[in-house]
Amino acid sequence: MERRSFVQGAGLAGVLAAGMAPAIVHAQANIRWRLASSFPKALDTIFGAAEVMAKKVGEMSGGKFQISVHAGGELMPPFGVLDGVANATVEMAHTAPYYFFGKDPTYALDCAIPFGLNSRQMTAWMYEGNGLKLTREFYAKSNIINFPMGNTGAQMGGWYRKEIKSLADVKGLKMRIGGFGGKVLERIGGVPQNIPGGEIYQALEKGTIDAAEWVGPYDDLKLGFNKVAPNYYYPGWWEGGPQLSLYVNSKAYEGLSAEYKAIIESAAAYAHVEMQARYDARNPAALKTLVSQGTKLFRFPKDVMEGAFKGAMEVYAELNASNPAWKKIYDDYSNFRRDANLWFRFTESGFDDFMQSQKL
Repeated sequence: MERRSFVQGAGLAGVLAAGMAPAIVHAQANIRWRLASSFPKALDTIFGAAEVMAKKVGEMSGGKFQISVHAGGELMPPFGVLDGVANATVEMAHTAPYYFFGKDPTYALDCAIPFGLNSRQMTAWMYEGNGLKLTREFYAKSNIINFPMGNTGAQMGGWYRKEIKSLADVKGLKMRIGGFGGKVLERIGGVPQNIPGGEIYQALEKGTIDAAEWVGPYDDLKLGFNKVAPNYYYPGWWEGGPQLSLYVNSKAYEGLSAEYKAIIESAAAYAHVEMQARYDARNPAALKTLVSQGTKLFRFPKDVMEGAFKGAMEVYAELNASNPAWKKIYDDYSNFRRDANLWFRFTESGFDDFMQSQKL
C-alpha cells in the first residue's frame, strides 16, 4: 500500500499507532520552553499536574515540543510566576491565581473565593459559561493567556494547634491561609499569613503561626502537619473548588502554530481532569492514616461558618462598588453560582446526603 493512501485511510490515531507521524507533525519546529511552578516537587499531585501536561505536549508533538518543569523557587519565587510570565522571563507557569489577589482581587475569580463554586461548577463556568472568556479579557493586560489546569476539589479547613469551639476562638488567630480567604478571615478577627507551601511546616512547628491550611489529607500527610497541630477542621469554606491555572505568555503563544496551540490546550485539559482524579483517589486512604496517627477531626462551629459567610458577602459588595474589573466577572460568576447551586441541591446534594448516611 502506498504511504499516502495509508495515511488517508488510517486517520491520525491509526497513523500514530503504526509509528508513522503524519506530515503535519513533521512540519513543526523544535521548541523548548520552561514552566515555573508555584509548588514544591514533594507534592506530586499539585506539582505533578505540570509534569503531566508537559509529558502530554511532548507525546502529542512527537517529541518536538519539549517543556521543562521547574519547582517553586528554582527559577523564581513561588509567588513570582505571574510576573515571570508577563515579562517573558519564562514562557509558562502553573499556579493558584488567588496568590495574586494583592495585585488585584479579580485574580481570585480564576481560582477560588470563599463560598464560591465547587470544582464541577467551576469547570462548567470556565468551559461552558463565560468564565474563560472573561478571565482571558482580564489577563490580556498582563500579556497572559490562561488555561484551567487542575482542581483539588473541596479542601479541608486546616490544622489548628488549639480547638476552635466558637467564633471567639478565631480572634487573633494567626493562620496561613491562601489568597482571598485571608480577607474574610480578617473580618471575623483572624490574622492571615500568606506563606508558600514549602514553608508552612516550619512556621507551624515554631509557633510563628497558630494554624495553617493547605489542601487535604494526601498533601497534608506528606507535609506532616499532623505532627505539629493535631486538630483538623472541615470544610475549607474558602476553597470549595479551587482551580489551578496554566499561564502562557501571550506573545509566545501567538508565535506557535495552530497545531501546537491545540496541543497545549488539550494537554492542559488532560492535566485538569487527572489532578482532581488523583486527589479523589488518594485522599480517603490518607485521611484514614491521619486519624490512625491521632488526628482529631472537627467540623467548623456554625457561628464560624455563618460569620465567615457574612464577612465574605460584605467583601464582595465592597469590591463590586470599587473595582470594575472584579464586578464585571463577579456578576457573571455569582449568577452562575446561584443557578448551579439550585440544580446541585436537588441532584448531587440529595444523592450524596443519602449515600453518605449508609453503611457501605
